[in-house]
Amino acid sequence: MTNPTSTATPPAARAGRREWAALGVLMLPLLLVSMDVSVLYFAIPAINADLQPSGTQQLWIFDVYAFVLAGLLMTMGSLGDRVGRRKLLLIGAAAFGAASLTAAYADSAETLIAARAVLGIGGATLMPSTMALIRTMFADPGQRAKAIGLWSGVMTGGIALGSVMSGVLVQYFWWGSVFLVNLPSMALLLVLGPILLPESRDPSPGRFDRLSVPLSMAAVLPVVYGLKEIASQGRHTEYVVSITVGLLFAALFVHRQRTAADPMISPALFRGTGFGPAVALNLVSSFGMLGSAFFTTQYLQSVLGKSALEAALWALAPSVPIGMAAPLATSLVQKGVDRAHVVTAGFAIGGAGYGLLTLTGADALWLVLTASGTLASGIVMVISQMTDLAMGAAPAERAGSASSLLETGAEFGGALGMAVLGSVGTAIYRHDMPSSAPAQARETLGGALAIAGHLPGRTGDALATAAREAFVHGMQGAAIAGAAILAGAAVAATATLRRHRVGDPEQ
Repeated sequence: MTNPTSTATPPAARAGRREWAALGVLMLPLLLVSMDVSVLYFAIPAINADLQPSGTQQLWIFDVYAFVLAGLLMTMGSLGDRVGRRKLLLIGAAAFGAASLTAAYADSAETLIAARAVLGIGGATLMPSTMALIRTMFADPGQRAKAIGLWSGVMTGGIALGSVMSGVLVQYFWWGSVFLVNLPSMALLLVLGPILLPESRDPSPGRFDRLSVPLSMAAVLPVVYGLKEIASQGRHTEYVVSITVGLLFAALFVHRQRTAADPMISPALFRGTGFGPAVALNLVSSFGMLGSAFFTTQYLQSVLGKSALEAALWALAPSVPIGMAAPLATSLVQKGVDRAHVVTAGFAIGGAGYGLLTLTGADALWLVLTASGTLASGIVMVISQMTDLAMGAAPAERAGSASSLLETGAEFGGALGMAVLGSVGTAIYRHDMPSSAPAQARETLGGALAIAGHLPGRTGDALATAAREAFVHGMQGAAIAGAAILAGAAVAATATLRRHRVGDPEQ
């Protein structure tokens, strides 16, 4: 006679209709936060005409959102674990809505910059809170993997959708409309959130380590700033110094987390099986994604001559295969395929996308779109699996901190991808440009086309043609570097990821 008492771990409770409906509510802030990264792409000219910002103010209007967002992710993730993720989400939604309204009707550049900064603060509360709530609502590993796959798809799609929506709105309305679209969704979240979303927090969080807040911001902001400026302005001393200062503060931040009695980010997270490799490989995936976008957006506009709106609409063409990538990866893992193999395949597919970019010429629209779709599909496969692995490995009470680390790593990876691959492409461009060309033309493709437009006849055409060919050659060189990096990541994934399947005991 068998003993009815079992020592096996009981199966996790499965989510029902309420949880899936709550997931739909959580997609609203996630979509808007990701859209706001790119929503000003087409609105800037109209803002310049209306508010007449200085050059420095224009840069801050565009960049302050991403800087504040990146700098506060870890703080807000840790804070949500302590005060409650739903509570912080709703506070962030209210701040995001109020800042959107202020930005829409801003009557000066200073007001718009301040509103964009508050939008960044709100976004920093929303992003880790959504993932942490998914971790607590979907205790069943299989359901959680599907939910995270949807989360990954919405995050990726929002960035592309933001630029297109801004172009359409600016064409038919005024520039403030790109901010007003946030209000209905945030209002819906504030109404339905308290009804559908459960509250969750760390039951024993300890004291909030206030010193870690400035340390984390001092570590993140100078590095992200330096990397982004190197990508756009070149490797100047002040940007290298900025990165160095940030890395020094990063070392102090890590030391603080290892020695404080109640650290903001518990080192115990990295003892969770697979969490450290997941964060690192997720960073590399963001490197690959944004490193390619640096070139493909310029290619569509400056090489093929598409308008900004046309370029954004064409960039949506590969969205169908990209949207299918995360569910496909989740399905493969649930059917028993080794997660390491799926992630390795994702990096290999991304590398193949870079390989296609090496074959492009000055008139290769569909090849570039195919390359972009292939690359993004592979990367989304990786992101969905690394997010699921990291969140499954992290204790539920630290879900906010775990999510914020993933997202901060993604910010670093994206900035690093633009800086490294952008530097490779720029170096090749400058090498290929004729020494007789004006100095501004030898710096960037945009500068060359601007000068070519003021030169007579064949002289201007020759300069424009040479610049476009040099840019394409630079993109090809950067693609070779990107393919090599993703190939190395594929090898690293095979070597470091053990057989993590959805439903593993540690998850």
